Amino acid sequence: MDIIVCLKRVPDTETRVRFSDGSTVIEPEGVKYIVSPYDEFALEAAFRTTEMTEEGQVTVMTLGNEDSQETLRAALAAGADAAVLLRAQGAVTMDGLATAKALAAELETREEQLVLFGVKAGDDDQQQVGPMVATLLGRPCASNVTSFEVGEGVLRCHRDVEGGTEVVELDLPAVVTLTKGAFELRFASLKGIMAAKRKPLDVKDVDLPESRLSVERLDYPPERAEGWILGEGADAVPELVQLLRDEANVL
Repeated sequence: MDIIVCLKRVPDTETRVRFSDGSTVIEPEGVKYIVSPYDEFALEAAFRTTEMTEEGQVTVMTLGNEDSQETLRAALAAGADAAVLLRAQGAVTMDGLATAKALAAELETREEQLVLFGVKAGDDDQQQVGPMVATLLGRPCASNVTSFEVGEGVLRCHRDVEGGTEVVELDLPAVVTLTKGAFELRFASLKGIMAAKRKPLDVKDVDLPESRLSVERLDYPPERAEGWILGEGADAVPELVQLLRDEANVL
């Protein structure tokens, strides 16, 4: 079974970002970009599925600018067979529906039975695009999936819920969004890194639908308040309990 994994290029979670253009966008200079961490779970899930069935290939796809080729090459180095860059004219939107429409338009022309996403992007945290793509394609969707197995024409998905595990069966073709669970992305080998340079990477220019979402301002997290030492030993316990109850509201 052929699988396509939709990836997003996001700032490294360890990067200290700065804002520009009136504090509405991230200043890209000096920022390290990576594959969105949740998309890595989807990528590893695709690898294991094709390895277990010993058939099919894994294609990775992203919507972005020319710099997004670096993200796709990283996925190719990890083991993907081919890549597709939907090169957007202008800035990539934060409007999840506009992104979903661009992805769905390309996916409609393809024959992969399974489309995988990370449950959310590491930057905007919207959790929208995967289910929107499924709706636009008219395919069943399961979100927040921790693991799955491929059956005869069906996909059996496992989702962690309070007190247990929920099992959902989807008819193929289907769309699934992955969260942290059974799949941790493998490291790229030196052989894989060298092979990535020769694997196909198709670049297609696309026109994004009009965005209906605008960013008014980006703000840094508030400074953490300074702590203080109440005392030492048992004598400090009564005041600590009082502060936890009356000020922190955790008791």
